[in-house]
Amino acid sequence: MTGDLDRQRRRPTRFRTSIRNLALNDPTQIALDAPVVDPIPYAESKRPKLKKLRLGLVLMGLSALALISTVFGMMMAVASDLPSLENAAEFRAAKNSILIADDKDGTQIAKLTGNKNRILLEEAEISANLKNAVIAIEDKRFYEHGGVDYRGIARALWQDVRRQKTVQGGSTITQQFVKNALEAQGKRSVFQKLRESALAYHLERQWSKGKILTQYLNTIYFGNGAYGVESAVRTYFGDGRDYKQNDRLARDVTPDQAATLAAIIASPTANDPVQHPIAARERRDTVLKAMLEQGTITKAQYDESLRQALPAADEVNPPRADSTQPYFSSWVTQQLVERYGPGRVFGGGLKIQTTIDPELQEAADQAVKRIAGIGPSTSLVAIENKTGEVKAMVGGSDFANKPFNIAVNGHRQPGSAFKPFTLIAALENGVSPFSTWESRKKEFPVPNSADKNERFIVNNYQDQYSGVTNLASATAQPDNSVYAEMGLEVGPEKIAKVAQRMGIETPISTNPAMTLGGLKAGLTPLELAYAYSTLANGGKRTYNDLAPSKRSPVAIEKVRTSGGDQIDENDTKSTRIFSKQVADQATNMLTGVLLRGTGRSANLGANEFAAGKTGTTENYGDAWFVGYDKELTVAVWVGYPDKLKPMETEYGGRPVAGGTYPADIWRTFMMQWIAIRDKRQAEEDAKNPDKDDEGPVQQLPIAPEAPAATGPEESAPPEGGGEAPDSAAPDGGGQAPSAPDAPQAPATPPPATPQPGTGGGSSPNAE
Repeated sequence: MTGDLDRQRRRPTRFRTSIRNLALNDPTQIALDAPVVDPIPYAESKRPKLKKLRLGLVLMGLSALALISTVFGMMMAVASDLPSLENAAEFRAAKNSILIADDKDGTQIAKLTGNKNRILLEEAEISANLKNAVIAIEDKRFYEHGGVDYRGIARALWQDVRRQKTVQGGSTITQQFVKNALEAQGKRSVFQKLRESALAYHLERQWSKGKILTQYLNTIYFGNGAYGVESAVRTYFGDGRDYKQNDRLARDVTPDQAATLAAIIASPTANDPVQHPIAARERRDTVLKAMLEQGTITKAQYDESLRQALPAADEVNPPRADSTQPYFSSWVTQQLVERYGPGRVFGGGLKIQTTIDPELQEAADQAVKRIAGIGPSTSLVAIENKTGEVKAMVGGSDFANKPFNIAVNGHRQPGSAFKPFTLIAALENGVSPFSTWESRKKEFPVPNSADKNERFIVNNYQDQYSGVTNLASATAQPDNSVYAEMGLEVGPEKIAKVAQRMGIETPISTNPAMTLGGLKAGLTPLELAYAYSTLANGGKRTYNDLAPSKRSPVAIEKVRTSGGDQIDENDTKSTRIFSKQVADQATNMLTGVLLRGTGRSANLGANEFAAGKTGTTENYGDAWFVGYDKELTVAVWVGYPDKLKPMETEYGGRPVAGGTYPADIWRTFMMQWIAIRDKRQAEEDAKNPDKDDEGPVQQLPIAPEAPAATGPEESAPPEGGGEAPDSAAPDGGGQAPSAPDAPQAPATPPPATPQPGTGGGSSPNAE
């Protein structure tokens, strides 16, 4: 029977007849003899499956056809975009973006005229070194792929997975060019990546590799206002000379110069040779190594290129800015390019409302004229406490001839202006403002030193000590012996973390001298002002998403299209860094600096609250005053920006210390601010005469006089109202000088001709 059933399975019609006969003669026979047979008729059971299969095949076919049609249609559609990607077409279609001030009139402060400084080159006008350097670092398979490098994408994805972060990009030069061109036209859509890939694929079949690379190099932003490769060569390696109409510096570029420019492309800000020379050099050397591996330079060229220096700050000559505030606008432009791309920023017709306040900017410009013609330069940054917005910025005195922005890029030793970070770390650690300390010459072992006998020796200016003093007094009249001992007890690592949490972005060294402001890398006026604003805000750091990072001040309020459609708007946020109690304690002590200490020249009078700190570096190389009232935090620096030069006679024949020009300039600016503030308040009151009286403004507490300290009376500040420079070596070891006119070399001396932005530039202070 089983054999019969097997044969019936192969013959479904005869099997169906046999089943019917069995059912008529003996119904039980079916159950006994054929238990494995599906009682549902065979044809009926298979018919629905066949229908589903046919339907599935039809749908798959239609889907494949739709996909092919979509891709084909996209290819045909994007083909119409190709002519608009041409440099010449993009150049003609570009619309200038503008920067406007934060005032009721929307005053224009800058026009971002990228095309004005942009020169379109032909393929033969670009050095082979430049082409090879860019290919080596941006797209080493440029001559092998067809626009989209699938191997490159897979390799980048694998590296990202291995390291659990984005470490490599998969975009080809062709895709990057398309992206830049689409950004310039404002045509990037939800399907941007797919569209860019399709355009890149199509472009490779219409243009030669040489044309693609040339057009790409004409559209790259190289930082410092340099849009396009010819502008970049002139900016970084042009020596500031005048050019004839047909001059082409990009024809003759050495391998190290080419590698320097190629290194900037990935991030014009992070790899800026002026602002971040260490990172820029590392990136340049990476490019050179890639060129060597790909055989585009010889080993001798590689070794020679590694020995070449990066362009220094005074050698970089950006294109002339079309701006009333070029230092500020150049800083903002860098941020805009990082966020929106160079094509859109320089050719997209954007309208950017900045944070600059024209009245405050004018007040700042007038205040710094106090030292015009004397010799030193000055920088000033004013930040609104409640928003973290930059309201005024003086980056130098002559942008046309000295475009280096001291406010943003001038990394100078802060001197005692760094001590509030030591103070806050100590207060957080439970140290009382009225705790007592010995004031005397002190020696401390240098932690982790290879020489176990190395000592960090701290002297007060002119060896003047109080015997026993308290922290409040040691803050008002700087006592290095107290701050060094306290800082080492708290720990340099904790102090560095406090500074970074408050808004300092420059890496902070943890050598013993850092407790007094003797850092291995200096700080900028911008970051010092921003970090102090955290203290002015009662321990909260303010920021928003339009700032470069959560530890950066704000420069952009709103971004709109040329038609007025809003793209971005800032949203002020805050995060607590330390308690309000700690902030109040520190503020109370810093008011003492203005009332009875080294910052008396900055005092605003009995009716105005103010707090701050002076700073003076060794040999009077840098002088600072950083302070705040209820609304603004302002940092003022005075010195020589392109070298470390002692200012021993510039203050009427006396040295320039933090309590001299910096405090004077700070007070001049703040008094003008108070007048502006009161005028605006009167205008507001006149518009709203029925507004409820909110009562008197709550004043921050003024520091009480510290309990009398035992021991010798505190020494008066040096003549001229300033403070003496501090004594500390940047590395923390060795004997620090006890008087500015008889210095001893620090353990690791600063460079003979320090460059701004490198972190060198002064021996640490001793104020």
